[in-house]
Amino acid sequence: MMKRVAEPELMDEAAQARAYAEADFSAPHQRFIELFREQLPGLEPQGAVLDLGCGPGDITRRFALAFPACTLHGIDGAAAMLRHAAELQHGSELEQRIRYIHGYLPGAVLPQQHYATLISNSLLHHLADPQVLWQSIRAHGAPGAAVFIMDLMRPDSRATAATMVEQYAAGEPEVLRQDFFHSLLAAYTPGEVQAQLTVAGLDLAVTVVSDRHFTVSGYLS
Repeated sequence: MMKRVAEPELMDEAAQARAYAEADFSAPHQRFIELFREQLPGLEPQGAVLDLGCGPGDITRRFALAFPACTLHGIDGAAAMLRHAAELQHGSELEQRIRYIHGYLPGAVLPQQHYATLISNSLLHHLADPQVLWQSIRAHGAPGAAVFIMDLMRPDSRATAATMVEQYAAGEPEVLRQDFFHSLLAAYTPGEVQAQLTVAGLDLAVTVVSDRHFTVSGYLS
C-alpha cells in the first residue's frame, strides 16, 4: 500500500475556493444524503446539526433541504470557502436555517457546546492529526449523538490515483484535478481509520461505499 502523502490542511486560496464553489459535486454530495439515510435509518434530525469542515456549504444546504426540521452550524477554517457558502444561499430561506462559523479545530468556539447530530465530508484527509476530528466529535457530540462522516480512501498507488482523476474529474478545471489527486494521496485507508477510532474510544462503523469513498457512522455511547 502506498504511504500517505499529506496535503495542506486549509483550502483558502481565492481561485481554489471559487473552483470548489462552482464545481458540480451533485452526484457524490447527494450520495452523502442517501448514505446518511441508509446507515442511520429512521433518523430525522431536529435542532442544530454540526457540519465539520463544511467548505462552500453544498452538503450543508443539501442536508438542510433533506431534513427540514433541523438547522445547521457549518464550521470551516477557510474564510474564502465560507464567503462562497454565504453567497450561494443569499436571499434564500436557508439563510434562516444555516449559520457558518470561521474556526479551527480543536478549540473552535461554536454556537452551542453539544449536538445531537454531527456530519462531515472530506475533512479527515486534510488533517495531519486525524484525532482532531475524532476528539472534536467526542467533545461536541451529545450523549447518543448520531455521527456520519464520508471521506476519500487512499488507493494502492499513484498510478491508480491518476487513473481515478481521469475517470472522475476529466472535465474539471486543473486546480480541481490537482487537488483531487493530492487528496487521494493524503487520504486514510479504512484500516487506518478503524485504528484511529479505537484510539479515540469511538465505537463507530467504517464502511467502504465506492472505489474511492468510505463512511464512518453510528451513535455515540
